[in-house]
Amino acid sequence: MADEAGKKRDESWLSKLLAGDHEAFAEFIDKYKEMVFLCCRTLGLKEDEAEDVASETFLAAYKGLSRYKGRAQLHTWLWAIAYRQAVSYLRKNKRTWELLDEQQGQGYSKEQTPPAAAQSNEYEKIVWDAVGKLPRIWAVVVILHYREEKMISEIAKIMRIRENTAKTYLFRARNKLKEILAPVFGEGFDVD
Repeated sequence: MADEAGKKRDESWLSKLLAGDHEAFAEFIDKYKEMVFLCCRTLGLKEDEAEDVASETFLAAYKGLSRYKGRAQLHTWLWAIAYRQAVSYLRKNKRTWELLDEQQGQGYSKEQTPPAAAQSNEYEKIVWDAVGKLPRIWAVVVILHYREEKMISEIAKIMRIRENTAKTYLFRARNKLKEILAPVFGEGFDVD
């Protein structure tokens, strides 16, 4: 019964949002601002740059709400806008994406990992720090797949790439993560 009431409330909110209700849009921004900033930071934008891109993202979303047809979930639709805005910003400002996986001396040592960290926050931090060492495009795919729980087809739509390309990026990212994390967790460590 509670789920049904929540679903009706969400549908009502979405209807108001699509109708241009300003309060509903303010809620929309509050609900999704962290996700938009995550996308921006994943692509390597500094805090002030991420704020600019987030503003542009929400402006583009506001202008595009009339075209939202519900084929994708709202947060997937917004992530796609944020991703395109961030990439556009990077292109306009002629910034290059650094391939962080080539940096030397950035690995972890076994001393940094507590012996019983397998399921702890420290474990997650180490893994997500390792994701930050991946090439940006691979890191985006990993974050979308594991943190945002997107399917390969959704990732391909968001990033405007083929599904096979998204699968390849995810495969390569997993292999690189195994390589990065092997000194910390041992050779038998698996990323899945």
